[in-house]
Amino acid sequence: MLLDDAGRLLLIRRAHEPGRGRWSVPGGRVEGGETDQHAVIREVAEETGLAVEVTRWLGDVQRDGPDGAVFDIHDYRCRVTGGALSAGDDADGVRWCDAETLATLPVVTGLIEALAGWHCLPR
Repeated sequence: MLLDDAGRLLLIRRAHEPGRGRWSVPGGRVEGGETDQHAVIREVAEETGLAVEVTRWLGDVQRDGPDGAVFDIHDYRCRVTGGALSAGDDADGVRWCDAETLATLPVVTGLIEALAGWHCLPR
């Protein structure tokens, strides 16, 4: 999860299921041999073009996946250290989003509630 200096939240529009066409925070699967932190850094780079540093753990959620799967999602706060914002990999859109804009976007199930619980909603 990334907030910029203006308090805007970085969101990606998911290009694939689950959640295709909906906005979410960048993320994805942890590959074999990766730590959560390495997966976060890789996924953010692949989906947004940005280089990040993981700064702290925010919380965990579980979400239903296809065919009865359950995804265990571990969310972390990050700080941008470089790169150029550009949608890629599993994202077909990427944007910085303030609170007013967030209220108008179709987002993945549970995103607003999780961010609110972690005190991470944009300004």
